[in-house]
Amino acid sequence: MSDGAPPSPDRGDGGVVLVARELGIDTHQEYVIYMHRDCPVCRAEGFAAQARVAVRIGERSLVATLNVVQADWLAMHEVGFSTSAWNALRASTGGQVFVSHAPPLESASALRSKIFGHRLDAAQIGAIVADIAAGNYSDAHIAAFLSAGAGGRMDLQETVDMTAAMVAVGDRLSWQRTPIADKHSVGGLPGNRTTPIVVAIAAAAGLTVPKTSSRAITSPAGTADVMETMTRVALDLPAMRRVVEREGACLVWGGAVSLSPADDLLIRVARPLDLDGDAQLVASVLSKKLAAGATHVVIDMPVGPTAKVRSESDANRLRELLEQVASALGLHVRVLLSDGAQPVGRGIGPALEARDVLAVLRRELAAPADLRARAIALAASLLEFCGRSRAGEGQSDATKILDAGFAWNKFQAICEAQGGLREPVRAARTHPVLAEHDGFVSAIDNRRLARLAKLAGAPAVAAAGLELHVRLGESVTPGTPLFTLHAEAPGELAYALSYLASHPVLSISREEKP
Repeated sequence: MSDGAPPSPDRGDGGVVLVARELGIDTHQEYVIYMHRDCPVCRAEGFAAQARVAVRIGERSLVATLNVVQADWLAMHEVGFSTSAWNALRASTGGQVFVSHAPPLESASALRSKIFGHRLDAAQIGAIVADIAAGNYSDAHIAAFLSAGAGGRMDLQETVDMTAAMVAVGDRLSWQRTPIADKHSVGGLPGNRTTPIVVAIAAAAGLTVPKTSSRAITSPAGTADVMETMTRVALDLPAMRRVVEREGACLVWGGAVSLSPADDLLIRVARPLDLDGDAQLVASVLSKKLAAGATHVVIDMPVGPTAKVRSESDANRLRELLEQVASALGLHVRVLLSDGAQPVGRGIGPALEARDVLAVLRRELAAPADLRARAIALAASLLEFCGRSRAGEGQSDATKILDAGFAWNKFQAICEAQGGLREPVRAARTHPVLAEHDGFVSAIDNRRLARLAKLAGAPAVAAAGLELHVRLGESVTPGTPLFTLHAEAPGELAYALSYLASHPVLSISREEKP
């Protein structure tokens, strides 16, 4: 147009044509678009803030939440995109966008039924999970579904149906062999990075272990974050299959493959609400194992006063539910309760935990003994469970595989197949925290330690976190190093120290050790 005015939006097939603009706003996995309040489309279609709208660019479409902009930084003919929506639609600046009313949410009636305490059948749960995976549910819808099922309000059959539905909406791998092994931890314990060691031992023993892992959401590191400091983890399904066929195992990021995609969306909403209900946890864990083609899974369940699972009664209830749901779906599961009173290993944060893993695999004299022992115990259980070791001989077999260097060789081979092995990075800044008086370490707060590591920059900054130097029951004197903070930026180090000043993470008692 000669006067420089923006083009007028005109009607097109499926809605009104507007112009795409990337805003660079991170809304995580939630799809969000932005339109000016005076946009003729908003007026003509009756769109208001928080409306759910259908957005189409070319052949790609999704349902997004609308945010209405009152300032002039967004033109009336533009549609602004969050990063997740922009990437999902493979949008380009200036491209034509069609916006229309979202289709009716057919599963909403089932969701309302569950909110009012009614039991759902398999078809209703399947419809809800399918809508979640398709992106048709807003965060408010997902939060309502999670809340309606929390606190024991989802029975055994509903949990089975939810797990099966989460598998059904994604890809599912199959392998021309059996058994297919896997190992999982319910989490809640800083460090405890046993998975890479267990996978290496199991694969060196001849087991097939197609291991997918998550990134951290609220913790200082997930297994995928730790592995990413040493090798490439964002493999697609064909690449993942090639690695497994070549080396018998992989250690990849589950977010790069479409295995139980609804789970990632449920977790994203559940974590900020601290809604870690048994049914959702069980469906989350088992759906991913089933989708990866596992037949035998060993699950580590740390139990402790500041772990995710706080008491033995809670652990037994959760273990029974895991075993019952797994059995109903044809999956063999063995749940092992472990000590969750303190972190496992020394490092808390991606690179620091990776250095612990490498120290154990390389059989270094200074390797964390507790991490080595727990990894061997879990690997031993997996070897016996899958028939690679005779009953009672798994511990000896796993120890020999580790001590002879076979696990280290296998780990290197897996990393090379995934793109090469590299050494974890080191932080630019460190700050030791010292004991102020005599005594012994009487308590360690796992949750506060995790919070402290995150304030130092983990997991976004791979080298950040903290390194623990003492264990429960150890004696200390004034000046004894308790732990060392690792950070890249002075501001992050300052945040961590400010938190520490009012939130002690270790208790040093002057009383005699029990």
